[in-house]
Amino acid sequence: MKHDCDYHPGDPAKWHCSACQKHYCSRCMPDANPRQRRGQCPNCNQLMRYLGAATQVVPFWKRIGAFFRYPFYSDPLIVIAICTLVPALAPASFVGWLVWVVLAIALLKYTYEVINHTAEGHLKPPPVSVAFTGSGFEIVFLQFLVFFLMGALVSSAGMLGGPILGLIALAFVVLVLPASIMLLATERSVKAAVNPFHLTALIARIGTPYFLLYGYLILLTMASGTAQDFAYTHFPSWLSQSVAGFLNSAFTLILFHMLGYLLFQYQEELGFASDLQDGSEADAAQDRDRNTRFDADLDINLKDGNYDRAQSMLKDALRREPGNALRLGQLYQLLTARNDRAELNRYHPRILAWLAERNDADGMAALLRTLQQADPQFQLDDPELTLRCARTLYHRSQFRQSLKLLQDFHKRFPNSEHLAPAYQLAAQALANGLDQWEKAKAYLMFIHKRCADHPLHGQIAENLKQAERKEPIKEPRASFATP
Repeated sequence: MKHDCDYHPGDPAKWHCSACQKHYCSRCMPDANPRQRRGQCPNCNQLMRYLGAATQVVPFWKRIGAFFRYPFYSDPLIVIAICTLVPALAPASFVGWLVWVVLAIALLKYTYEVINHTAEGHLKPPPVSVAFTGSGFEIVFLQFLVFFLMGALVSSAGMLGGPILGLIALAFVVLVLPASIMLLATERSVKAAVNPFHLTALIARIGTPYFLLYGYLILLTMASGTAQDFAYTHFPSWLSQSVAGFLNSAFTLILFHMLGYLLFQYQEELGFASDLQDGSEADAAQDRDRNTRFDADLDINLKDGNYDRAQSMLKDALRREPGNALRLGQLYQLLTARNDRAELNRYHPRILAWLAERNDADGMAALLRTLQQADPQFQLDDPELTLRCARTLYHRSQFRQSLKLLQDFHKRFPNSEHLAPAYQLAAQALANGLDQWEKAKAYLMFIHKRCADHPLHGQIAENLKQAERKEPIKEPRASFATP
């Protein structure tokens, strides 16, 4: 049975907690270790069962084109070429016959490795070296032993029960042959490969798709026979044998790849877990630091409705990392969604500075309205932050809100170095934004009289002339002088 993640519908589940009866995807478990099949439930901290790629594997009947392309990757193509062309060039002698036997064994070994390789999640073929080196050659002799035992079973049934029982036994053997090959490839056991109970159990766990695959295998076998017959009929004898051998090997690889993929597709039902291996290095190298685990836990708590817990997590994170803009933004969004005015007031200096860095005048105006609704007397108590916010609002045409922040700036911060730029900004908002030139001139005159030592003082005379002519009051010129 395929499952989606409980927290990300549409994403295949990779982990299952039997205690909580919850399914999690890779995004929920960034700190888990798929290679070691170890992951702890974020909810109860119990070890979970790894599902592998069982919930995201494309059904085999949707990959028919990929199956037919499989033998034409470079590695299997080399194996097929060696095992079919070399015997054709070998002398017709005992040595030639020996070469043919050795290469046939190597080819069969490679086909069985294809089953295991695919069942482990590798959708690309194993390397050439697998066919000619290492252990595993005994699988060929085990398969011949399985065929011998199956033939003995059919013969015995025919001798003991007559033709009808013999036909029944033959039909059973033909039906379970793919299952027998799969069991032999994965378990390396003749007993498992010929045990009727093991074979029927495997077929029952896979279910209807086994018989669908069986139909495909019959069609493949017929296609292989037809192709080889065409080669023998239309090509000269020196070429037909090599072409027929090449086609037979290619179709055999397709067949065994399909058997391995069926095991991979139904791994959960068969009691093992494999993941997609090819092209998944980026997934395997996921960043498993504290931040990714934190993001996953935060997401889970929000989707479970544990808003107090999520808020507490974010506040703790900001105590550890006061400058973490990501956590501050997440806290702001959560507090805004919950309309938690008390916490918004507590964190408003940091949130407003964050909004100013983002030039988010709309968010800033909304937060200021919320704070002013909770406390009509609310005013910022930091002159630099006040000027930053007012400038952000001004540049986004929020002139009245900008002026409201700058109101009585000289009384609230009488000795601030930001007084002159604050009132120049107020004059710009009044003149450029609200067309109130007299009030703008009053602010400029205040700067001219009160801030004579400020580096901005030299520009005020020009600003006053602009206001007299009702021209837009320009931004202050850049200056490297210090107040």
